[in-house]
Amino acid sequence: MVADELIHNQGFISLETRKRLAVKAFRITAGYDAAIGQYLAESSGNDLFSDRFVASASPSKILRYGENPHQKGAFYGNLNLVFDQLHGKELSFNNMVDAAAALDLIREFGVEKPSTVIVKHTNPCGVAISDSLSESYRRALACDPTSAFGGVLAMNRAVDLPTAELLNGLFFEILIAPGFDAEALNLLKSKKNRILLIDKELPLAKVQVKTLFNGLLVQEADLTLAQKTDCKVVTEKEPDATEWANLLFANKIVKHTKSNTIVLAKDGILLASGTGQTSRVDALRQAIQKAKTFGFELAGAAMASDAFFPFADCVEIAASEGIQSVIQPGGSIKDQESIDACNRLEISMVTTGIRHFKH
Repeated sequence: MVADELIHNQGFISLETRKRLAVKAFRITAGYDAAIGQYLAESSGNDLFSDRFVASASPSKILRYGENPHQKGAFYGNLNLVFDQLHGKELSFNNMVDAAAALDLIREFGVEKPSTVIVKHTNPCGVAISDSLSESYRRALACDPTSAFGGVLAMNRAVDLPTAELLNGLFFEILIAPGFDAEALNLLKSKKNRILLIDKELPLAKVQVKTLFNGLLVQEADLTLAQKTDCKVVTEKEPDATEWANLLFANKIVKHTKSNTIVLAKDGILLASGTGQTSRVDALRQAIQKAKTFGFELAGAAMASDAFFPFADCVEIAASEGIQSVIQPGGSIKDQESIDACNRLEISMVTTGIRHFKH
């Protein structure tokens, strides 16, 4: 303590202590100034991308470690504004990253139908909507029960007892929901490390920041998603009502999956996805193989892509598996090649004009 140092050093403070205190003081005043600047910029509509990027977040929370045990980690912010934690161990670095990914995706489904999202290493491995929450969970788990082990789940309805009884058979890290029925909560608390969080519906962040080289990359968050009215049918065959539902459902998921990606979906279920591949053909082949592994029938399914198809190859592979409709951003100078392939193979294709690269 400073007082002890004063006593032992005859009223003097060491240079090391003065530097430590100076850092603390300047960080406090810098945070104060940054908060004022951020408030004034938001209230006046000033452009985020000015000549200097300034941000401040507190309080700090030291984590057990970062992404791996040999890395130190901390979170700067107030998680109490995001979640109420009802049970379980403290959130880790990876827990927070996966929880954010699950929350971003479940928000896409609103509250119209009960929905369940299962995320593993930030990628959706199970997504489903249904008429009941328990059925949406059962269907989401069926997408990939292997990957769901140790995953992070998010639901858009309060967890009831029938859903909790199904959930209790799965080892998972985190469950996020807008609420928990008393009986459901009591059952789910039976595993001491299981993290149960109530989503407090804090608005999603509008800005993303990433350290790179000797600076920061800053961008607006991807908060845009094409609706049916935004889409353009580019093929002779138009999607029917079922195909439109499949396409829009798949497009929600592909937005939140690592590029290059292909998502296959049908009847409100994620059948499979190819994630983080270096070519879109590889992503499609991965998705097809995965769907077959878990016994899904691809006939009549929709295919979504995070970016355009410059060649006919993906369309031809999809058609050979019975996939009937495609949604993609469009915008390639070779768009017509994949459109012609769809027309030849009697597949419908719509373009959104919105790319969803995710790195």
